[in-house]
This record gives sequence, structure tokens and C-alpha cells, in this order.
Amino acid sequence: MRHGIAFSVLLHISSQLMSSIDRIDDEILRVLSRDGRISNLALAERVGLSPSACLRRVAALEKAGIISGYRAVLDAAALGKGFVAYITVGLNSHTKAAQLAFERAMAAAPEVRECHNITGQVEYLLRVEVADIGSYKRFHTDVLGTVEKVNAITSYVVLGSPKDERA
Repeated sequence: MRHGIAFSVLLHISSQLMSSIDRIDDEILRVLSRDGRISNLALAERVGLSPSACLRRVAALEKAGIISGYRAVLDAAALGKGFVAYITVGLNSHTKAAQLAFERAMAAAPEVRECHNITGQVEYLLRVEVADIGSYKRFHTDVLGTVEKVNAITSYVVLGSPKDERA
């Protein structure tokens, strides 16, 4: 019963936090998600607040964990990693140990930029960035092909990205 109480408290806190985000906080989040380097002064002007009030709101959003960090968006092609593929991976064992082993292997592979545990007919969706098709073949054979419990790999090569809002 203690877990039920803890879950109820967490749900209550979460709903309070979500209800405390007003129109201005929402606008701050929208602007920051597009330009995390915007100055506080410019952000305050865009959302119609004084700089001190804007700074307090951003700090509160960070403290609440709504803003979890800031990062640079890198141009993969400019870094020599112009070949991008999404890969679905199915495992032949659905144990926690098999999943953890796969996740550790993907965390250690620099080519894997994203690894998502998903629902459906396969367990994982990966985003892989490498230099070219030869590099991808090496990754496919030497990394994915050597991970125990992998039994299905389907690759989807990215031809273009007309919309990409990942930060």
C-alpha cells in the first residue's frame, strides 16, 4: 500500500507542477527550446517580463526539472558524419539482463546518437551517425552484429530531414 500512497503523492506533485506552468512560462520554454543561448534580456523582451522576473521564472523552471539542461546542436555532416540511419532492433530474449546488456553496448558505441526502448514488434530504435555507407556497414557488422541476443535489425537510411526539432 505504501507504493500506492507514494504514487498518489508523486501524481499530485506532478499535476501541481504542470498546472503551475502558465502562458508566460510556456512562452519562455518555447523560446528557449528554439534558442537556448538567448540572453536573459532578449528573452525577457520576447515574453513581456522584466529581466529580473524572467530570470526568476527560468531559475524556477530549472529547479523544478522542467528545463533539464542546455546543449549545442551539432551539424553531423560538418563533422564528417553525413550518413544517418534509424535502426530498429529486435532481441531474441526479453529479459532485463538482455536489455541491460544491449543498452550497455549501445552506450559504448559512439556511432549511436540515440537509443530508445520502444513498444511494438521490436525492442529498440537507434539513431546512428557515421561518415558513409562503408562506415555504416562496419558498424552494422562489427557492433550490432556482435551483440548477443540481437535477432532482427532493420535499417532506415535518412535521405533528408525537412523538419528536425531535436535539441
